[in-house]
Amino acid sequence: MTTSALPVATPPAPALATPPVTLLVVDDHTLFRRGLIALLGQYDGLSVVGEAGDAAQALRLAPQLQPQVILLDNHLPGVMGVDAIQGLREVSPTSRVLMLTVSEDAQDLATALRNGAQGYLLKTIDGDLLAQAIRRAARGEPVVSPELMGKLVAAFQSQGAPEVASAPPVPTDSTVVAANGFTPLSPREEDVLREIARGASNKEIARTLDIAETTVKIHVQHILRKLGLSSRVQAAVYASDRQRSE
Repeated sequence: MTTSALPVATPPAPALATPPVTLLVVDDHTLFRRGLIALLGQYDGLSVVGEAGDAAQALRLAPQLQPQVILLDNHLPGVMGVDAIQGLREVSPTSRVLMLTVSEDAQDLATALRNGAQGYLLKTIDGDLLAQAIRRAARGEPVVSPELMGKLVAAFQSQGAPEVASAPPVPTDSTVVAANGFTPLSPREEDVLREIARGASNKEIARTLDIAETTVKIHVQHILRKLGLSSRVQAAVYASDRQRSE
């Protein structure tokens, strides 16, 4: 009896793993820096490739390591973090600089964004949220701690918005928005936008408007899409400018 060989199934090719986001951690407090590195090491997709205790050391390491994200403290010996941002961007143009500091000073916040920082986070941030913020920054998205949004808007009002938060020309009402090619916001989206301008977080907006936090997130997405904006920071500046022009 003749038997025929069964076809041999070819195993599927393994999916290509996404390369981890590479990080340079810059902080002069050794204990905090090492603790932060240990924390970040627990998250898949993040890889610390270097550490520095001051801006000068970071400027030497950045061009060698070319990290995707530089986590930068502000209160550093010698040169302050906000003053080192432009130099870091010059020596490592592809790196995103993400401030991680205890400073809640509105001037530091505005200066950091104006100098080219991708975001500004407080050291009180939860580890999971920090990991998410790093991934967003690596993708080129602006990130700012929600509790600083009010100060951010105030700083922009007094000094003018930096490039990272630039927004389209500000119409004064929904009719004008529609006439200029933008989709008008719904009444509830207008409510959410006002709360964003006030600096409220999604949780605070949900509590104020008595709606679910997931509903707030959906409204924020719709607001950004309708107004042609790319971030919550831009939405806050947009709303603040519109309020001043009314």
